[in-house]
Amino acid sequence: MNVLLFDEADEVAPGRVVVAGRRLRHVREILRAKPGDELAVGKLGGALGRARIARLDDLGLELEVTLEREPPPPHPAALAVALPRPPSLRKVLQQATALGVKGISFFASARVEKSYWQSSALRPDALREQLLLGLEQAGDTRVPELTFAKRFRAFVTEHLPTLAAGAPVFAAHPGHARADFARAERCVIVVGPEGGFVDDELAALERAGARFVGLGPRVLRVETAVVALLSRAAG
Repeated sequence: MNVLLFDEADEVAPGRVVVAGRRLRHVREILRAKPGDELAVGKLGGALGRARIARLDDLGLELEVTLEREPPPPHPAALAVALPRPPSLRKVLQQATALGVKGISFFASARVEKSYWQSSALRPDALREQLLLGLEQAGDTRVPELTFAKRFRAFVTEHLPTLAAGAPVFAAHPGHARADFARAERCVIVVGPEGGFVDDELAALERAGARFVGLGPRVLRVETAVVALLSRAAG
């Protein structure tokens, strides 16, 4: 946790915040902080700053907060990923959020196991936990917007155009030339399942205007491909 995040529900008075639970345990057990110490803090959706610990006990952590700067700029790419298995999903959410992605869509694909859509990892509280962990890692406050398409056709015809909003779309698929995003100010990166898209899906993406890119001859885990592609798109 490189920044302690709070929201309006934690504010007890102007400039005063009380938190408990995981955040309290982290400050006590990992940071080993004590009253009078300062912490990096941020308000979800708002600014970053510093806070002095006014009280630290079993009931909660009370902070005197001063917010003074904006969070880092967002990543230029939005991200669309064929829904991966739950452990990979958690990694994708954390890492994409830490890299500053603000729009993430998960979609169905022929090579996505239908059982993945029933996973507890898709519960709203579970998704939010991973997003917050990514924000805490990166020192950011702006929570990404998530969307889900349980049919590939709906993803291509409805979700993808909305996500792109006129920006170029790059679809990663094994066997294509290494990714070159030509320093696009905005773009969408589409990442399929580890086995790649089937022919019908490739044709649908091509009709939707996607340009195909790759990362060389190796077959990568989804979370590895996501980080590599986002790093290239950042310039």
